Amino acid sequence: MKTIAELNPQQVWKNFYELTKIPRPSKKEQKAAKFAYDFGKKLGLETIMDEVGNVIIRKPATKGMEDRMGIILQGHLDMVPQKNSDVDFNFETDSIQPRIVDGWVYATGTTLGADNGMGCAVAMAILESKDIAHGPIEALFTIDEETGMTGARALKPGLISGDILINLDSETEGELYVGCAGGLNVFCEFKYKQEALPKDYVTMDLNARGFLGGHSGMDIILCRANTNKVIARMLLPLMEKCGAELVSIEGGNLRNAIPREAFTTVALPKAKVAKAKKMLAAIFAEVRNEYKATDKDAYYEFRPAAKSAKKAIAHAVAYNMLRAISVCPSGVERMSDAMPGIVETSNNMAIVKSENGKILITSLMRSSVDSAKEDLYQKTRALFEMAGAKVWCTGGYSGWQPNMESPILNEMKKVYKNLFGKEAAVMAVHAGLECGILGAIYPNWDMISCGPTICSPHSPNERVNIDTVEKLWKFIVEVVKNAPRK
Repeated sequence: MKTIAELNPQQVWKNFYELTKIPRPSKKEQKAAKFAYDFGKKLGLETIMDEVGNVIIRKPATKGMEDRMGIILQGHLDMVPQKNSDVDFNFETDSIQPRIVDGWVYATGTTLGADNGMGCAVAMAILESKDIAHGPIEALFTIDEETGMTGARALKPGLISGDILINLDSETEGELYVGCAGGLNVFCEFKYKQEALPKDYVTMDLNARGFLGGHSGMDIILCRANTNKVIARMLLPLMEKCGAELVSIEGGNLRNAIPREAFTTVALPKAKVAKAKKMLAAIFAEVRNEYKATDKDAYYEFRPAAKSAKKAIAHAVAYNMLRAISVCPSGVERMSDAMPGIVETSNNMAIVKSENGKILITSLMRSSVDSAKEDLYQKTRALFEMAGAKVWCTGGYSGWQPNMESPILNEMKKVYKNLFGKEAAVMAVHAGLECGILGAIYPNWDMISCGPTICSPHSPNERVNIDTVEKLWKFIVEVVKNAPRK
């Protein structure tokens, strides 16, 4: 069986293979930044690392191309660390284990890191090429895109001299992206005291698993189940009809991933266990039926806990928290009027976790319309404050507004048509590309985002289509060859 380093184009895949060996979860991508820095230095190119760890590599124009506009090839070095719960893997120390299946590359029980390692690998291949004509090239490798875009935010004005930014972080080949959504992190915190449980109560684990999850921007339109909503739907009847109390709850673990699993411990009267089993089976049968097209492998567990609980979260706090989760907006809130078929506004209720007397609920709201994002925040804030939570937000950023008259857009459309005999689709994406932030720092840039086809990013089912990597490579090569003159 081939290793991925043997796939075509080898100059791209060998770089991606090297990245899979390097642990690089968000905020722990220092080894990847050093790899990129050393890569530029070994090529004898001007290479710098800025104060936060972004890496910039400059490659002079080939002879006769000095009059072309400078192109910046940009990708982010970090990856989303998601794994199946039954997989033993440490994202801070272990290497990704890629495998080839039916024309796709997957990892083994974890995210692959094609988002955005594949974009970085393409930029690296351009940097080390010796037979591609091009104008001035700069490669920008940012850090921490997935958990706050702090690398892009920290980039200093004047550090980069190019004119055209080609972001390599979109995920459908044949589509050119000219706009993206802005985002906002929202936190809702309930404080609680513990209450003693009656002696006749038994302790049970109630878990929801096997849901597909996915990217909270790209995949939100697919209307997959959110396990935090599912588990609240199961817990509320237990509290109302079986006298159950909530001991602990943990659902989801990344703000930008649709939650796939939720784990709870409950306590209830021993005499009510049989009733609870029957009721949960009926509820989950409804859930399975509703999501049979999107989450066909979902299942739940209701079994005795390994350790008996003596105390539970105060009943009123747990009940109000679960009711707030139950009715909170989640998923697609509104579709775009400006670009049909594109999500305008959404919310991903990503993480619910009880710990040390607090329950923290973390959501990521997205919208291409700033006022709509603010309105969704205010509605969510009102709901959770009425339920007794403290609510605040951080990390807000605006979207990237499309420029349909972009010169590089027109050039890239021509190149694509000449190469592949069909038109490239011009799109906006319901995800937070770094273009919006970088464009605010460098407002003169003409910007486009493109990439290979990557499915189910931010989940262990992440995969990249092999044929589309080769198409992207051919496309980028022709684009840099045809950079507009200054």
